[in-house]
Amino acid sequence: MKNPLILTIDFGTQSVRASIFDKHGNCLAMHKKVYEPAYHSPKNGYAEQDPEYYYSSMCEVTNKLALSNADLFSDLVGMTITCFRDSVLIMDKDNKVIRPAILWLDERRAEGKKKLPLISRLLFKISGMKDTIELNRARSMAVWLQENEPENWAKADKFMMISTYINLRLFNDYVDSPSAQAGHVPIDFKKGCWYKKDNHLKGQIFGVPRKMLCRLVPVGEVMGVINETSSKETGLPVGLKVFSAGSDKSSETLGLGAMDGKIAAISYGTASSLEVTCQKYHNAEPFLPAYPALVKGFYNLDVQVYRGYWMLNWFSKEFAANESLEAQIQNKLTLEVLNEQMLKINPGCDGLVLQPYWGPGLRRPLAKGAIIGFSDIHTHIHFYRAIIEGIAFCLREGMELFEKRRLHHKIERLRISGGGSQSDAICQITADIFGLPVGRVQTFETSSLGVAMAGFIAAKEFESVDDAIKNMVHPQKEFMPNMENHKKYDYLFKNVYMKMYPSLKDIYKKVRSFNLIEK
Repeated sequence: MKNPLILTIDFGTQSVRASIFDKHGNCLAMHKKVYEPAYHSPKNGYAEQDPEYYYSSMCEVTNKLALSNADLFSDLVGMTITCFRDSVLIMDKDNKVIRPAILWLDERRAEGKKKLPLISRLLFKISGMKDTIELNRARSMAVWLQENEPENWAKADKFMMISTYINLRLFNDYVDSPSAQAGHVPIDFKKGCWYKKDNHLKGQIFGVPRKMLCRLVPVGEVMGVINETSSKETGLPVGLKVFSAGSDKSSETLGLGAMDGKIAAISYGTASSLEVTCQKYHNAEPFLPAYPALVKGFYNLDVQVYRGYWMLNWFSKEFAANESLEAQIQNKLTLEVLNEQMLKINPGCDGLVLQPYWGPGLRRPLAKGAIIGFSDIHTHIHFYRAIIEGIAFCLREGMELFEKRRLHHKIERLRISGGGSQSDAICQITADIFGLPVGRVQTFETSSLGVAMAGFIAAKEFESVDDAIKNMVHPQKEFMPNMENHKKYDYLFKNVYMKMYPSLKDIYKKVRSFNLIEK
């Protein structure tokens, strides 16, 4: 085959893309559908979606791709799928969806009414992990379903991620990649398999019986092929191989070429994250594993800011009416106008520092958001820039923990993707806060690029991951840190930001108690 190609499906939180890539990292064709709406909220804080909507949206873009690019389909050597993480659904024995999928954005929490065995609780308490375990239990949707919808749980035969549902529809096999299981499920990421026993010390906290979980296929192997039924629905050719790949964040990391442990990958998307790749397995934090990368033998250390750059859309809706009007006049996006306005604000926002915790984390299970340093000189544009700086502070904190506790060497540079990466101003602020060069590659659609690279590696079109990166990842503009600005940020990071959570931790306990009283 003269010009081997890979077809990719990239499920984002807000849209789905079907693309065709060549071995040089060129996207030869792409069709995209924005979800309308992205999710439903039957109650405040809930985020649900009918999984069939994801499948039908995928069918819409794959059929358009097939109709407009039939000439490329004969050169396809395979297909890969990537999907957003930690979003689950249940099905019955007849493979019928029992209720809408619960997405990672969802804020509902389980109470943990059914206690773990006494010996397990004692071990977690002795190890200082009691709060972390309780948070994991509260976030487990299997536990929530057992407590709040026992009638649905009684009918459940399968518990799966969105990606698993798509695979089931495509080739009628209950199967997925271990790299796609990032979430609240009982998986041993180091070995790439489920915990064998339901009473495993770590696995038991999620409340999912082993018998309800899918078969896992190692990354790089064939999960299945497009059958006649799914071919008619999708427009994809019968027999097209689907290779085991992984989640969106791991795809972005590969797409940025951040696989040598010296480059950190930043994703400024709905959820913002920083990932560092290593070939030796490490827990990123206690009970926060490294995730299998899209290439066998590699793992991604990951730190995430929940609803990261979603905060910018929230700010735009709540505080930027004037900028929205200005954007309409200039035929721009509101965020473009805000990004231009924030350049008038001094680095460090004249002492305004934001802690971007919209929800608790495993290392900080009591955390809430906070912003300190207000005075009469501050405007709503200060607030906007403080969000961007606060997210970068949080990711820098995570990176430095990786350097100190896991990597034992310094990160040399950053590469950045996601919607926020399209802004030169945001890239420069990131470079200044980290004190490191920040680069972009040929596309901000790095999730699609990365999962295409995984497909070519799986199809043996490249001899190694380094070979794939050399041919498919093309660095473009690079932003060098302004060291004067870095000194200012360094002061705020070390003397203000890093001291905020320890100082506010006890207050957060009071806030949590108050919210429980209100409920």
